[in-house]
Amino acid sequence: MTIWVDDWQIQCCGDSFTPGDVVSWRLLEVDSEDYADVIGTDRAAAIDFHEEHHGYEDHASTLLKVLTVTEVHCRYEVPPEGTTRVYQPVPGTTVLVPVEKAHGWAETQPDVQFVGYLVTARRISDAPEGASTAAQ
Repeated sequence: MTIWVDDWQIQCCGDSFTPGDVVSWRLLEVDSEDYADVIGTDRAAAIDFHEEHHGYEDHASTLLKVLTVTEVHCRYEVPPEGTTRVYQPVPGTTVLVPVEKAHGWAETQPDVQFVGYLVTARRISDAPEGASTAAQ
């Protein structure tokens, strides 16, 4: 499965992880349109879940084995026709960087900013109640 991990989620209260780690994450289904401007429609359609640390205590955690980790970077700007100064992702500017460790911070890439990770993982099982949501 493919999981989106927001940069701010791991920076706020997530633990670092690497391919091969077993993690216990709370997964929420996604609407692929939410990610289309950041990574393109085709890649967004492949995202199954996003990882969530805040709220959703009624969702059980899932044990996963991390297979791959890819940083996602893209450019943000105020649309020329925009009536407010709200920055939005610029389609087609995505830079994907495979990495060996996710820790919430990324090496700066030219003209883009780090926004999150695409993680491929294999489900191990549903985590027991009260299981840690940290990398194990």
